[in-house]
Amino acid sequence: MKKTGLLVSALLFALALQGQSAIEILLRARVLNQDGKPGEAIELLSGAVQKYNDYRLFLQLADSKVVTEDYEGAIRDYSRAGELKPFSGNYGLSRVYAIKKDVKASLDNLGKSMNSRFKRSEKEIMLDNAFSRVENTPEWRLFWKKEWYSDIEKGISEIEFYLSAGKQEEATAILADLKSRFPENNDVILAGALIKSSSGKYQDALKDLDRIITLDPGNDRYLKLLASCQIATSNFAGASSTYSKLIAMEIPDAGLYLQRAESYRKTGELGKCMNDIEKFLLISPMDKKGLGMAGRVTAASGDNLKALRFFSENLRLHPNDPECYNDRANAYFLSKSWNWAINDYTMSLDLNPDNPEVWLNKGIALINTGKPEDACHDFRKSLDLGNKKAAEYISRYCIK
Repeated sequence: MKKTGLLVSALLFALALQGQSAIEILLRARVLNQDGKPGEAIELLSGAVQKYNDYRLFLQLADSKVVTEDYEGAIRDYSRAGELKPFSGNYGLSRVYAIKKDVKASLDNLGKSMNSRFKRSEKEIMLDNAFSRVENTPEWRLFWKKEWYSDIEKGISEIEFYLSAGKQEEATAILADLKSRFPENNDVILAGALIKSSSGKYQDALKDLDRIITLDPGNDRYLKLLASCQIATSNFAGASSTYSKLIAMEIPDAGLYLQRAESYRKTGELGKCMNDIEKFLLISPMDKKGLGMAGRVTAASGDNLKALRFFSENLRLHPNDPECYNDRANAYFLSKSWNWAINDYTMSLDLNPDNPEVWLNKGIALINTGKPEDACHDFRKSLDLGNKKAAEYISRYCIK
């Protein structure tokens, strides 16, 4: 019986690999790790590395083994990744050796990583718990006395920090200093575009991006900011094209499929939109945003029953999320299943009573079930929360 079970498992695993690219398997493995299933990620990746021999898969396989505390296995896989792509595995090796308290090996590998294109930001390294066992050693302190980051890298890191904290003036001051010293540097121009985008000056940001993308059309950082500015300026066709470039570059970000799907939804290309959502859900089948978008797009296409299945699955997975109840309530609302809609709107409001749209919709559903007094309570609640549309319903149903 056990042997049969293993054969079935192997068969299912082989089927799972069919038709999936290396990047799709990589993204799926990352989701499994995030969901607390590193064993499943290891099973998936162990077969995939034999098929693709891709350094990125070895890196992810090693990351998964670190989670399961198989440090020797992780060292082998990080080393194999480094053989396929020089220096790609050094950061991972540095983390493992730090966990094993081998300070010399950890810092040797970290130094190699810092001198490569796989260099991590200082913030990422300092926040990495893997180094907690070595960060109080004399060797660690000596390591960081070396200037590992250029003035441009340090300045841009500060700009990103200040923008994340909402400190626009401080970020602008640092940019002014960088521009005075490095006026033609592409990364400094990108930082300027980021500041302009953060302050809502999207057209100015786009001008900066056009300038540097011409010089470096394959830079994913430039393209990601370009896409967000295109969305902000309602250039959804342009955004879908930019996201397509990023996906074709195999940037390891499953969210790109959802972002392109949203662009397609805005341009009315619902077929393409749904294809991207389905690709995303193959990678992350329990994702709340993906399931919610699938339901809304399916409902917009006219298949309300299928939409309800997506919404119900989302609720099964996220039973304490008010948005999930609201999504399904809206589907019931569209199909005029008023009592079902009222039940879900009520659950949504129990979890978040400050949503004026939900109070309004619940009131409308109550009107349609012949309960005007209850509906008027909800209309007034919606109005109190700032929804001016509720005044029309109060005037029509609640003023005698």
